[in-house]
Amino acid sequence: MATAKKKKTEPAYPEDITRLVDARHYNPYGVLGRLPAKKGEGGRIRAFYPHAREVAVVTESGESPMERVHPNGVFEAEFETLPSSYTLKVDERDSGERVLEDPYADDFHVRIPDTDLYLIGEGTHYRTYDYMGAHALEMNGVSGVRFAVWAPCAERVSVIGDFNRWDGRSHCMQSLGASGIWVLFIPGLGLKDLYKFEIRGQGGRLSHKADPYAFAGEMRPRTASKVWDIHAYEWEDAEWMKKRESQPDPLNQPISVYECHLGSWKRVQEGDEERFMTYQELADDLLPYVKNLGFTHIELMPITEHPFDGSWGYQTLGYYAVTSRFGSPDDFKTFVDRCHQEGIGVILDWVPAHFPKDPHGLGSFDGSHLYEHADPRKGEHRDWGTLIFNYDRNEVRTFLLSSAMFWADVYHLDGIRVDAVASMLYLDYSREAGDWVPNEFGGRENLGAVSFLKKFNEIVHAEFPGFLTFAEESTAWPMVSRPVYLGGLGFGLKWNMGWMNDTLEYIQQDAIHRKYHHGEITFSLIYAFNENFILPFSHDEVVHGKRSMLDKMPGDTWQKFATLRLLYTYMWTHPGKKLLFMGCEFGQWNEWQDSGQLEWHLTQYDPHFKLRNLVRDLNKLFTSDRALHELDFSGEGFEWIDLHDSEQSVLSFIRKAKDPKDLVVVVLNFTPVPRESYRLGVPAPGFYREVFNSDSDNYGGTNLGNAGGVHSEATPWMGREHSVNLRVPPLGAVVLKPDFT
Repeated sequence: MATAKKKKTEPAYPEDITRLVDARHYNPYGVLGRLPAKKGEGGRIRAFYPHAREVAVVTESGESPMERVHPNGVFEAEFETLPSSYTLKVDERDSGERVLEDPYADDFHVRIPDTDLYLIGEGTHYRTYDYMGAHALEMNGVSGVRFAVWAPCAERVSVIGDFNRWDGRSHCMQSLGASGIWVLFIPGLGLKDLYKFEIRGQGGRLSHKADPYAFAGEMRPRTASKVWDIHAYEWEDAEWMKKRESQPDPLNQPISVYECHLGSWKRVQEGDEERFMTYQELADDLLPYVKNLGFTHIELMPITEHPFDGSWGYQTLGYYAVTSRFGSPDDFKTFVDRCHQEGIGVILDWVPAHFPKDPHGLGSFDGSHLYEHADPRKGEHRDWGTLIFNYDRNEVRTFLLSSAMFWADVYHLDGIRVDAVASMLYLDYSREAGDWVPNEFGGRENLGAVSFLKKFNEIVHAEFPGFLTFAEESTAWPMVSRPVYLGGLGFGLKWNMGWMNDTLEYIQQDAIHRKYHHGEITFSLIYAFNENFILPFSHDEVVHGKRSMLDKMPGDTWQKFATLRLLYTYMWTHPGKKLLFMGCEFGQWNEWQDSGQLEWHLTQYDPHFKLRNLVRDLNKLFTSDRALHELDFSGEGFEWIDLHDSEQSVLSFIRKAKDPKDLVVVVLNFTPVPRESYRLGVPAPGFYREVFNSDSDNYGGTNLGNAGGVHSEATPWMGREHSVNLRVPPLGAVVLKPDFT
C-alpha cells in the first residue's frame, strides 16, 4: 500500500525577519545593523542583501563571516563585544565582491528635529526642502545621500535605484512615527545618482514614485529622480539682489514682461532634426534679445519638471525640480544669474492649482489620497483631467508654500505668476450643479485655497523684499492685489483679463463699425484702479483657433500692421504694467505652436522688423518716462481729455507722474482716416513735443505726424483754456510731452 509523502515544513522565522524579507517592515533601524543583547556586552549584526551569496563583517580585527539565517538574504554575525564601527563585504552573484558601509549602522541613523516635524505637521514650515527629498552630505565622515519622504499611510517605503537593482527589499526606510515621514541615509551614493521610492501602500499595493521634493529628474519619458546639490552654485548677482531688496516700492517701477516658452522660442538644427536650446544657449541668445527690446522681465512658462510637452509645463509634477529638457539645475541658475547681471528679472509661472495623474507622480502617493481630495467633486478637474491639491491638509500646504520659497531662495527668482487662480478660489469652478461640495458655510468659495494664497503672499513678500507675485485671475473676486492685512489675497499684481477681452473684441471690429463699440475700449478705465493690474497679451490669446495677434487685426496687410502698432501703443500708454507673449513683438502670421519655433524668417521683412522696432521704442518710452509707470495703480496718474469722440473713434488722455507737471498726452485714432487739424484741449500752455508716433516710417508707417511737435494756442477746447491743432495719423497714435512755458 502506498504511503503519502510527508509534507516538508518551512522553518519558523521570527516575525521581524519575515516582515523584513517580505519588505513590509517600517522599523529597519530596529532589526538591522548593530543589535545589542538585552543583557551583557554582546549582540549581533544583521544585514539584508537579497542578491548576496556571502556577507562578512569587516572590523579593525579582521573579517567575521555572517551566517545566512534566511534563504532570501538575511545574514547575521554574533559578537561577544559589538564593534563600534564596521563595514560589510558583500559577495553578490553577478557583481562580485564589494565593501560597503551599512546604511543601518548607528552612525547613519537619520533624525529630523522634533521642532521641524511639528512645524511640518502644523503646515508652518516653509523650508521643508532643507530636510525632505535627497541631500548629498556627510554623516560621521562618510559621504552618502540622506532621503526623506512623506507617506503616512504607507506600510513600507524603500529607496530604489541602479545601486540596488531597483529592488525595494534592499533599502527599506525608517518610519518617524506620527509625522508620516520616512528617512534613510545610504552611504556611497552621490550626485546625479538616479532613484525612486517604492511604496507599499494600503492593501499591499506597490508603486514606484518619483520624489515630490526631487531637485532634478530624468529627461522624459524616463521618470526617475536625480540627486543634486542645490547649494553648490556660486552666484554673481549680489548687486542685482541688493538693488531689488532696497527698492522702496517695486510697483512704482516700470514692469514690462516678455512671456516665453523656452521649448519653442527657438530650436537648434542638428542634421535632419531640431532640438531644444539649452539654458546656456538661451542665456547667449534669448537674454540679449530681450534686453535689446527693453523688457524689464522675462516670464518663463513653467520650467518645473513635467511629463508631457503638450501641457506647456502647466501639468507639473516636479515642484522643486527645474526641467531637464534644457539642462541641469546649475545651468538654469547660470541663466538666471546672467539675466540679473544684465538687469533683467526672471518670473516663474507656478502651478499650485492642480497636478497630473501620471502613475509616478503625486496622485494616490502612498495608496491614499494624500495630496489630493478623495472626493472627485473636490479633487478632480474635469476639464483638464488633473487632480486638485487638498489645501486644507497642513502637510500639503507646507509642500506648496515651501516650493514657492524654494524658487525665490535657491534660484534667486524675482517673481511668481500663479496660474489658474480662479480655479482655486471657487469650489464650483467649471462644474455643473450637484458636482461640487459647498464649504462649511454653504458657499462656493474654497476657503482652504483662499487661506493658502494669502499665506503664500505673506511669506514670500516678508522673506524676499522686492519679490513680485502675479495672479492669473479672471473673475470679480475682490481685492486680489490688496494686502492680506486689509482683507485682500495679497498679490502684487493681477492680470487684467477684462481689459484684454474687451480690447481684443473692439480692435477686431472693422474700423467702420468701431464707433458702435466705443464703450468697449473705454470701459476698462472704470475699474482700472480697483486692482494693481498688469495688461496681458499672453500665449492664451494666440492658440486654439484664436489666431495670431497680427492675423486678428482686420483689413488688408497694411491695415493689419498699422492696427497692431496702434493696439500696442494703446497698451503701453494705458495704466498698468505690460506683458507680451513671444513672437507677438514681430507679428507672427500663424498661431503659436509649441512643437516648433517662432517664425524667425519673418524678421527679415520690413513690416515685421519695424513692428519689433516699435515694441522696443515703446518699452524705452515706458521705462524712461515716469508719467507712464509711476502711478499705474492710482487715478491720480490718469485723466481723460476726451473719451466721447465715438464718431471719429478717437481717444485722448493724460498720463501723470507723481509730480503732476510731469505728464504726457496720448491721442489714438482707431480709423484708417487721417485726422487733419484735430483740435485737442491740453492741460497748460507750452510746446508739446511729439515723443512717439506709431505711424513713423521707423515702424512701417506713413510718417504722418506733427513735425516734432506743436505749440499750444489760447483757444478754449474740451473744457480747457488751451488747445493744440494736431495731425493724427490713420490707425495711429501720437504721444506728446509738454515743455511748459
